[in-house]
Order: sequence, then structure tokens, then C-alpha cells
Amino acid sequence: MERPHDVASELIDSEGISASEAVQAAELRAALRRFMHRSERIARASGLTPQHQTLLLMIKGAPDRSETSTVTELIERLRLAQSTVTELVNRAVSAGLVERHRSKDDHRVFELRLAPEGERRLARSFRDHREERQRLLEALSECRAVAGDRTA
Repeated sequence: MERPHDVASELIDSEGISASEAVQAAELRAALRRFMHRSERIARASGLTPQHQTLLLMIKGAPDRSETSTVTELIERLRLAQSTVTELVNRAVSAGLVERHRSKDDHRVFELRLAPEGERRLARSFRDHREERQRLLEALSECRAVAGDRTA
């Protein structure tokens, strides 16, 4: 017996995803969630909030390798609102993790750099996080391999 023509199911079928695509996406999402969960535990064990750990890493890991950043740059990299980044920076400064200095090039701008305590805590967190970064990279490689198998 022939099924009646169902436009909705045709759309789902034509735009649906295969089981292997769903498995790949689910595994990627699970790997990212494991990474974030473990990362949060490592941050706390290093005396940092997860947000401060990310902030310190973004400052230390500035794309230009200057180990400095501005609130504007952090807004872009963190994808957060200005008020959120400003509050996060203010809390990090108050906690002695970050130092704020006026830019030599533009006195309207403050440059942010890690304070010695921020350097120490980030270094501890970063060392303890090495294995987690490696696990995530391996999971990403596995996902790429599966994607490559499908396109071959």
C-alpha cells in the first residue's frame, strides 16, 4: 500500500541528517562538554573561577603575542557584552589577577596584563589542563576522520 504524499515528511527527509552525521555531531558536542566540565574543575582547583581562567588565557594568549589586551578586544574574542567584560575585568583587577594601564598610544584606552598572581594561577591551571586539551584535540581528529570517510 502506497503512503499518501506528505509534504512535511518529505521536507524532513530532504533536510534531515543521517545517523552517522548525528553521531559525529553528538560526539563532538559531548567532547566539548567534557572539556568544559573538566576545565571548570581545573580552574577552581587553581584558585580561579572558570570565567577568570578564560579571561586570563585571552589576555595572555593575545593574537599579536603581546600578552596584553583591551576590553574591546576581549568583547570580540569572548563574544560577551561590554558591561559583562568590564565587570569581569574589574573583578579580576580587584582580585589581583589583572593589571590595568593606560595605553601609550591612546590614553583613552586601558591595556590589560596579567598580574604576577594571575600569571601564577594561570600557569598552574594551564599545566593541569594539558591532558584535557590533548583529549579534545584527539576527539576533534576522530570527528574529522569520520567526516573525511563520508566525503571520500
